[in-house]
Amino acid sequence: MKILLILIFAPLISLALFYFLFPGRLVAIARWLLRKRGGTVQKSVTVEGRAWPYLEGGDPAKPTLLLVHGFAGDKDNWSMIAPYLTRDYHVIAPDLPGFGENERNPDLAYDIAAQTARLKAFADALGLSRPHVAGNSMGGWIALRYALDYPDGLASLTLLNNAGVLGEHESDLQKQAANEDYNPLVLANLEDADRLVAMVVHKPPYIPARLKPVLYADGLKYRDQLDHIFWIIANEGRDHPLNDRLGEVRAPTLIIWGRHDRLLDVSCVPVLEAGIPGSRSHIFEHVGHVPMVEDPKATAAVMKGFLAKL
Repeated sequence: MKILLILIFAPLISLALFYFLFPGRLVAIARWLLRKRGGTVQKSVTVEGRAWPYLEGGDPAKPTLLLVHGFAGDKDNWSMIAPYLTRDYHVIAPDLPGFGENERNPDLAYDIAAQTARLKAFADALGLSRPHVAGNSMGGWIALRYALDYPDGLASLTLLNNAGVLGEHESDLQKQAANEDYNPLVLANLEDADRLVAMVVHKPPYIPARLKPVLYADGLKYRDQLDHIFWIIANEGRDHPLNDRLGEVRAPTLIIWGRHDRLLDVSCVPVLEAGIPGSRSHIFEHVGHVPMVEDPKATAAVMKGFLAKL
């Protein structure tokens, strides 16, 4: 009986010790398990003198799916959806310069054209000739620009709540950031994290207090740089949206959105659908800004259904 009790409670005791004494290690273990479940491993490639960390999974002989994260995100934004994609696709998810584990050089240009050119150089460095390109938020804007700048360089385009276009209605983010004296997407302090999460996802998950300093360490450490990058892309999106160039997109295009997106209003969907010839769209009624995180299985099903018809 004592042995049985030890076997039952030892893992729980270990978990409790990690939670209270080593929360950083607990988060690292959870990240490793999530990647393992999705069949991805971290790799790195040098592009134009800069090391690009990225996740790779799936069979390289299968069609390649290049996934681009959004503002303040990183390659692990795709780890929850990876288990549903790596069975059928060769998945590549990099950290963009300025984010994640990539170079955080404050002197780099962070406009969308510059990031798009860097993404193309990354794809070329890996020998990705015509990948299926998908992006969320800022990453969706970069993916859209990729389709415009390199029309022969991709097989298809998937836009998940992408920035870079203006819809009929302003989002909560646009209203709050209108005066350029408040950035809703950077953390003021650790206590501000719950507000930020509630703005991004429709149904915010519970995040244990001991894990918050670990999970939001980068957001606080690079707060000023993230604020700088945000205003570069926010002003570009306001002053130079791609609405008038949507008709130039030649790649087969899928548009995915969350009905409850507070960052980029769902009224962008009819603009994209009307502007991009032959595009199709899917609106999830139960998610917000990050469908691949909020409902990864359903999001993957829509993406795979689209890609299977190409």
